[in-house]
Amino acid sequence: MKNRMLALLLAAVMLLGLAGCGKREEPVEPAVEPEPIEEPIQEPEPEPEPYVPAGTDPLTGLPMEPKYEKNRPVAVMFNNLKAAQPQLGVSQADIIYEVPAEGGITRMLGVYQTLEGVGTLGSIRSARSYYLELALGHDALYVHAGGSPGAYRDIPAWGVDNMDGVNGGSDAKIFWRDQERRKTMDYEHTLVTSGEKIQEYLNAGHFRTEHRDGYTYTQSFAEDGTPAGGAGAEHVTLKFSNYKTGTFDYDAATGKYLVGQYGKEYVDGNSGEQVGVTNVLVLETAISLIPGDAAGRLNVKLTGSGKGTYFCGGRAVPIQWSKADRNSQFVYKLENGTPLTLGQGTSYVCIMSPKTSVLTYHQIT
Repeated sequence: MKNRMLALLLAAVMLLGLAGCGKREEPVEPAVEPEPIEEPIQEPEPEPEPYVPAGTDPLTGLPMEPKYEKNRPVAVMFNNLKAAQPQLGVSQADIIYEVPAEGGITRMLGVYQTLEGVGTLGSIRSARSYYLELALGHDALYVHAGGSPGAYRDIPAWGVDNMDGVNGGSDAKIFWRDQERRKTMDYEHTLVTSGEKIQEYLNAGHFRTEHRDGYTYTQSFAEDGTPAGGAGAEHVTLKFSNYKTGTFDYDAATGKYLVGQYGKEYVDGNSGEQVGVTNVLVLETAISLIPGDAAGRLNVKLTGSGKGTYFCGGRAVPIQWSKADRNSQFVYKLENGTPLTLGQGTSYVCIMSPKTSVLTYHQIT
């Protein structure tokens, strides 16, 4: 009996020891949610600043590559007969001059500070002495096809560097007859050239292609050339003759005058777009028949001074113009003698006689 009790006691002690050796269960900690990782905010890339050339076009006041600033401009003689429309490349000219020729027609001279990117130009027509004077006023290289007897006399006498599509030598190779125009136009309206062909010829060293040291343009420009206190002039009409009337309608969205002639839009055949210009200048002068000229050719007085009207921004003011001699630039002044500041952009200069042409303008209400 004693032994049995001892055995039970030992068994109880062993059970207690085993219980004491068991692992203590720890309380379960609740799971911790990880902190969200904040992604860095991606700032949008800034738009690159538009490239603006460091130079200035002396004919427009607009930015241009500095390497072109000292160029001698190229002045191109454009046919402006109704049957010769559309002209090609005229919208890329920095300045367009329009002057009467014989029989009530007009011709145009487009002046280009650079030929970079200028495509086909035409159709090209013949020279007149007063167009030579316009070219000389810019120290320009003159492109034409033939000329009046007076022009052929004056080209060598006045030292005009010219490229002739009719009586030229090697320079005549820059011209060709446009086959598309030949399908619908008379032969005389099909002679064209191009900015590329002219530039190739000039690169061969035939003429001096930069102004001489010290040459400067006197015309100043402003971002907004709208004349202060000017009269309303959103629609301008210049009746050169019974044959030719030009119109200029101000487009506030572009700040340009949109040009029309022959009762419709004046369109550049290269682009199919209407020609638009920032500045319109109408210069009054004496125009008369050349005595004894059987073709009715004209003398146009471009030296000296005269009256005119300046249009920009839908407004108009009277001006005075002057040109000291055939090699000088036009100088424009307000009536009080203050130099005229043009708007930055292209210009269209109409030269007319108040005896034979009529200028009208008004505000569109």
